[in-house]
Amino acid sequence: MNWLKLFTVVLILSSCSQGDRGKVYVTSQNSGVTVIDLNSMEVVDEFKVGGFPRGIGLTKDGKYLVTANKDDASISLVNVETKVIEKTIEVGINPEFVRIKDGLAFISTEPSSKGKPPAPGEQKHEEEEEDDEDRTPAKVSIVDLALGEKVRDITAGPETEGIEFSKDGKQIIVTNEADNTITVHDFISGELIKTISVEPYGKRPRGIKVSPNGEHYIATLEHSDNFIVLDRDFNHLKTVSTGKSPYGTSFNAEGDKLFVAAGKSKTLEVYDATDYSKIKDINIEGKRCWHFTFTPDNQDILLACGRSDEIVVVDVGDLAVEKRIPVAGIPWGIVSYPPAIGSLDQPR
Repeated sequence: MNWLKLFTVVLILSSCSQGDRGKVYVTSQNSGVTVIDLNSMEVVDEFKVGGFPRGIGLTKDGKYLVTANKDDASISLVNVETKVIEKTIEVGINPEFVRIKDGLAFISTEPSSKGKPPAPGEQKHEEEEEDDEDRTPAKVSIVDLALGEKVRDITAGPETEGIEFSKDGKQIIVTNEADNTITVHDFISGELIKTISVEPYGKRPRGIKVSPNGEHYIATLEHSDNFIVLDRDFNHLKTVSTGKSPYGTSFNAEGDKLFVAAGKSKTLEVYDATDYSKIKDINIEGKRCWHFTFTPDNQDILLACGRSDEIVVVDVGDLAVEKRIPVAGIPWGIVSYPPAIGSLDQPR
């Protein structure tokens, strides 16, 4: 066999070994769910769910989607294969984040939020229209997906936003926008364990993410253009400046880099996770890019950019934009299957 033939065989075998890269699911506030095939990086399906869907999660087996529907104060349990909503479950006013763990869906709510999406052409974001004077305590609703019903609530701070789990799975960590706190709760009982005020470091905590080794937590402070680093016991270690309006954040799978979506700066920022020094600002140019996911093979990052109606694809190797995928209807949430690390999910 000559070298050319051998090279061709190697390429074919390599291509075959890569297999199916999986899919990405995107909630769009005005449209429903869009499905992107990661092999072609093209939209392959769209279907309706509840009214004004934002947060999104996938069951571990990939058979069901869970979407948080603001207009309905509910979540939809959607069969991925048939696209049928098999159950609608009321969870509370203004449901936003969805996280799934151990057969349970955790949904943050914002009963005190007065925000609403701006009309087409307006420049304001939802947060700029919100009134934080209402301090109505929010709930994290917990739904047993096998039973298809809400089983309990956790009382958090006003305008509960991000949800994360400790590395050992024993604690739930919640960001509360309106009173500038992060609360830590027992996973089983929901009992409040600790409250951390972020006011010495900034305002409006939104994104929250644990490092893959469980040693650090990152919380983005949207109105202060920074993020804070907490140790495993939730002690403050460091405050790091970012671009304008940081929101979604995630480490990479290896845990050596941290990524932060700075919405108003239109950048995805990359930090060294050892000392949190800046590595690069990736110029996204998308509008309101809040949440993102890595692909299951960790080769790309896909960002949902709501106000430019697109998904922006970033190559992890060279940290540069490689493609833009049109997705209409104000894309908000984004997760991968098989499960991948991102601002809204973790491998399970």
